[in-house]
Amino acid sequence: MDLKEKNVFVTGSTRGIGKAIALAFASEGANVVLNGRSEISQEKIAEIEAKGVKCIGVSGDIADYTSAGEMIQKAVDELGSVDILVNNAGVTNDKLLLRMSDEDFNKCIQINLNGTFNMTQHVVKKMMKQRSGSIINIASVSGLLGNVGQANYAASKAGVVGFSKSVAREVASRGITCNVIAPGFIETEMTDVLTDKIKEQTTQQIPLQRYGQVEDVANVATFLAVNPYITGQVINVDGGLVMHG
Repeated sequence: MDLKEKNVFVTGSTRGIGKAIALAFASEGANVVLNGRSEISQEKIAEIEAKGVKCIGVSGDIADYTSAGEMIQKAVDELGSVDILVNNAGVTNDKLLLRMSDEDFNKCIQINLNGTFNMTQHVVKKMMKQRSGSIINIASVSGLLGNVGQANYAASKAGVVGFSKSVAREVASRGITCNVIAPGFIETEMTDVLTDKIKEQTTQQIPLQRYGQVEDVANVATFLAVNPYITGQVINVDGGLVMHG
């Protein structure tokens, strides 16, 4: 798939990894739908449009099924189609299991996993008619390894992996791919709050001995979008933290 003039919807794309993914697609000539819970600023839209592409802002709650459908429909109404969906929006709410409330657990599931389902089901209905499309879901190495204090987050991201593989099998006959990117420790606002001690400890676990950049994840997203013979895969962007046998 040539990305020029294709339309990509990136959830949670006003900052961090999501913003980097949006910019990467725009650099390849794709029109971009920026998304967040609050209204998208004209400044952020202008930053994407500076790449010479169209950009619209669509705000809403991915965890709300109706809202998800309305956002996809708005993108189709304004751009004509959604050719690529990147489910990036997510939250963490870290606590040890014994201190975790059911609300703490359910919030991660509702946004990270149910939100991915909501957006994917609505966009697949459009892509099936097009007989083409690419769905890229952002998970985490926590969903593959587990992590202390992240039972809720790891469960939601492990769910995204299983969900994506099932979707990949269901929609392959219509020319639609579905893949997962599992980032490790990436330099974002989320990791900026970690203490120097924790950063040093985690860096020692990474074979490449450093945190990744948001562009490392974004480059894999554009790669997956243009490869129609890759589906049902989980690609770790983690400096070697997780190595499959």
